[in-house]
Order: sequence, then structure tokens, then C-alpha cells
Amino acid sequence: MTELADASDHQLVTRMLVGDEPAFTTLYRRLQKGIYCFALQMSGSVTVAEEVTQEVFLTLIRDPGRYDVTRGPVSAYLYGIARNCVLRSLQTRRPDTSIAEEESGPEFVMVQDDPLDSLTRKETIEEVRRAVLSLPEHYREVVVLCDLHEMDYAEASSVLCCAVGTVRSRLHRARKLLLDKLKLRSADPAARVPLQYLARCTR
Repeated sequence: MTELADASDHQLVTRMLVGDEPAFTTLYRRLQKGIYCFALQMSGSVTVAEEVTQEVFLTLIRDPGRYDVTRGPVSAYLYGIARNCVLRSLQTRRPDTSIAEEESGPEFVMVQDDPLDSLTRKETIEEVRRAVLSLPEHYREVVVLCDLHEMDYAEASSVLCCAVGTVRSRLHRARKLLLDKLKLRSADPAARVPLQYLARCTR
């Protein structure tokens, strides 16, 4: 098990090609939470996040040979599958159903929160969550990937199959939209929740 734990993602996929089931289990445990969080933050739905996560790893286990190391890391490949699954789900969503209306888990958690203002912070986190979900999909995904999952431009461009410059410009525009929505420029500084503090999610 120590050998598998020390193996790179690419090495684990290579071992999967020869039927190494523990290699898949190790990779799943390593990347599952990030994929789930991405789907949850993109869709606002626990159900969608669970279905997307299952589909991503089923796709991998059915045909690990589809992964091409020259096109980026394994994680970017799996995030790309997750992105396509989420977008299909959003396209089939009932037209009269708002993202914000769907039940979702507490995908954003604070780090080093002060108990004295926890209620205010919780309300602000919910406001940020709704603001992210209200962004158009192409802006939402760059915020989720770069600000919440801390991917660099190159890795995000691999996930989104677009140029690095496109990621950079979309992220700049998306952050401006979020600032406008949240009115952070004029808000009480004590109530502000920078996006870098919203980088983790949980069930």
C-alpha cells in the first residue's frame, strides 16, 4: 500500500491498464473529493454531484486507456469529464428550476472562523455560494477551478479545452461580476469572505 500511496496519478492509471484494482482504489480516494466538490460547486445539487462523481470514475475504470498523458495531468482529465457531465445535467434541468432553489450540501467551509461572528460569516458564505452559482457557466467554471480548487491557468485551460489567455480573461471578468454581485467594495470589512477562504468543500 505504501508503494501505491507514493505512486503518481499517471503511474496509477498505467497500473490500471493491466488490471491493478488497488491502483484504481488509491486514485479514487485521492481525487474523488475534488471531483465531487467541483460538481457540487458548479451545480448546487448534491444529487448531481454524486451522479457526476460516479460517472467520472466509471468512465475511468471502463477505459483507462483514454487518458493521454501528453494532454495534461490525470486530475485535469477527470475534471474535464466532470465538467462535461455537469454541463449535460444543467442543460437537462427543468427550465423553471433555479439553481439556487435546489438542495445543496455545505460545500463551502471557513478556515479559522471566529465563533463570535460565525452567524454573520455563515450568512456571507451562503451569499457567496449563491453568487457563484448565479454566474454564467463559462464564468462559474473558471472561478470554481482557479479560485476554489486553486488550479493554475495552464491546468484550468486543459480542463476547459481553451487557451490560457481565455481562462485569464474569463476569470478577470468573473471576479468583477462577483464583486458587483456581492458589493464587496462597500461592504463591512468584517463581513467579507475572500474567495481564497472558500477553497474547500464537504458533504
